[in-house]
This record gives sequence, structure tokens and C-alpha cells, in this order.
Amino acid sequence: MTTVAQKPAEPYEVVRVQVPKRSLNSELRAIKIVWRRELIRFVNDRMRIVTSLVQPFLFLFVLGGGLQQLASAGTHGVDLKTFIYPGILCMTVMFTAMFSAASIVWDREFGFLREMMVAPVRRSSIVIGKCLGGATVAAFQGVIVLAIAGLVHVPYSVGLILGALGLQLLLAFAITAFGLAVAIRIKQMQSFMGVMQMIVMPMYFISGAMFPAQGLPTWLTVLNRVDPLAYAVDPMRRLVFSHLNISPIARHVLDPGLSWWGWQMPALLEAAVVLVLGLGLLVVAIWEFSRTE
Repeated sequence: MTTVAQKPAEPYEVVRVQVPKRSLNSELRAIKIVWRRELIRFVNDRMRIVTSLVQPFLFLFVLGGGLQQLASAGTHGVDLKTFIYPGILCMTVMFTAMFSAASIVWDREFGFLREMMVAPVRRSSIVIGKCLGGATVAAFQGVIVLAIAGLVHVPYSVGLILGALGLQLLLAFAITAFGLAVAIRIKQMQSFMGVMQMIVMPMYFISGAMFPAQGLPTWLTVLNRVDPLAYAVDPMRRLVFSHLNISPIARHVLDPGLSWWGWQMPALLEAAVVLVLGLGLLVVAIWEFSRTE
């Protein structure tokens, strides 16, 4: 019986994996990829696009139309839907931006976040990409509501459209950064939704989107001045009302502006407050995400 001599097993060849060095271009590419992923996810979810518009339309046409008879004496001839329209523009952006931040909770639950965290890029690039993606999606939703301005007696103009788009982008950026700062520490989607409902609705109603910011009770005035959304609603209302042909009395009552101890804040300063808040919240989100295991 002959035996066949077995050849000694050849050692496995070690394949070296080279991780590219971090550079500005690689970080920008990572931001672009995360931003693009958020947009693709939004475009492919048509139901999300439709359902996110239901609440603004209910507030604008059902609530605004239903309360018109009751509020006609206090609006000095201005349609109630016209008065609340600037707040609806901000509400659309706020809700969409806040729930766009929920994508980080979904990614954590399904394991995709772990894959992004081991990528050879800074974690700050991931957060910035998600923030820009959520802000873009929210601003797009705001454009849809901006397109129906004529239905609420707001005339179209280039200045109105450009100004509203700029304010919507600032607000979308700030709210998305805020949502990310909250979502990074939350493990389950149900918990995030509960926290958002607890924060979003009070923030919206206190902001002055449904009522003028002057002549309020002291406690409500204090809450209004510390509400970040108020500093987006007020310049948006000023912008819209600057294109309306209404009486001076109606303008004074319905568009009084935000003031601190009798000093009225300029609209540009209010927009700057929103921008600074957004940048600060983005820094907080990056810091929290960098500490996440």
C-alpha cells in the first residue's frame, strides 16, 4: 500500500489594508456622502413627504379658517390665515428638521451607525453631514408651503421668496442641530418621539406663531423671549407683513416685533441669534457624538 506524501501547507499570504490618511478632502467627501444619504432617504420616502405637510395644512386652513369669525375683531381686517402663515412656515421647517434628526436613532437601532463610526473619518464629519442633510430636507418642505402663499393672500415677490428661504435654512440648521444633540443620547425611537413631542409643541405655541408677542402676561412674555423659535417667527412675520397692504393699526397690533426692556430687536439680529444657537448646538452635538462608544 503506497502512501502519497502530502505537501506542507503553504502559509497564507497576508494582505495589508492601508487606511488612507485623513485630509480635508476626505472629511468633505464624508460630509457630502452623509448629506446625500439623508436626501436619498427623504426622496424615496414619499409617504413622509405627504404626512409632514398634513399638520401645517390643518393649522393653516382648518384652524385658521375655523377661527376667522371669532378672531376677526382682533385682526383689524387681516385674514387670520395670513397672520399665522409666517408661523406655519416656521412650523413646517421645525417639525421636519426635528424628525430628520431621528435618523441617527434609526441608524443606531439597525446597526448602520456603528459602521459609520468605524469609518476612517472624524465623527464631527458625520454629525455635520447629518445636520446639513436634515436642514436641506426641512428647507425643501418649507419651500412647498412657501409656494402656496397666494392662497392666504400673501403676494409673491422675489424679495419675499429669497428672504423666507434664507430664514428657513437658518431655522432648519438650528433645529436639526438641536434634534441631533438630543437624539445622540437616546437609544430607542419611541423615547425620541416622546421627547420631541414634549419639546416641539410647547416651543411652537410659546414662540408667538399663533399670537402677537406684545401684551402677553408676564410669565408668557418671559417664556416667549427665551424660546429660540421666537427669533425665527418674528423676522419671518416682519418679512411677510412688509409685503402686505394693511392699515398702520393692523401692522402695529399684529406685527409688534420682539423687544427687550422696551428696545425692539432688529430682524437681522434675530436671524443672527438663530445662527449662533445653531452653531452652538452643533458643537454640543459633535462633542456628545465624539464621547459615544
